[in-house]
Amino acid sequence: MKPVLIILLLSLFSNVHAETDGWVTRDGKPVPNSDAIKSMNGFGGWLVVTPDSDWEAKWKTSPETTPYITEAKNVSYGEQLTVLPFYINPKVNALGEIDVSCDIRITRPDGSLSTNTKDFQCASGKLQGDPRNIRLTSAIIKYVGEEGDLAGKWTIEITLTDKTRGTIIPLRTYFVLLKTKN
Repeated sequence: MKPVLIILLLSLFSNVHAETDGWVTRDGKPVPNSDAIKSMNGFGGWLVVTPDSDWEAKWKTSPETTPYITEAKNVSYGEQLTVLPFYINPKVNALGEIDVSCDIRITRPDGSLSTNTKDFQCASGKLQGDPRNIRLTSAIIKYVGEEGDLAGKWTIEITLTDKTRGTIIPLRTYFVLLKTKN
């Protein structure tokens, strides 16, 4: 497991120029796209898989507090993970509202689908605050490794669609369900 600084990215945006698109570092340089974090046409998405049961309390801290959220790649039976899909800079319509949908696909180690949800409304309504603030979608996924679940690599794919902007961002991450304790 490795620590992820969620609010570090929040602080990165406070010093960013408005013309900079997508995810950027503290010094304003673009973050390279990867499977789990991408920017396209100014819209950005990021998937984090965490074992932290207190992730929500960490997330709901004041902007001055830097929460440390652990990222997990391995989980044992009986342990819980939470998949957190974040986004930045959604485009607003004439009414100042956003419209972001999520396609959610979770694939078991044998290639069969655990979840296959299309066009789930994961962020909508009047945009409050700076569009460049990091926001959490409503498509939060909880997973507990239960007896009978297949051991091996589980793949999570979430496609964020900013319907107002017309931008689609496919994101992918994974975790490995271990037969033995971590």
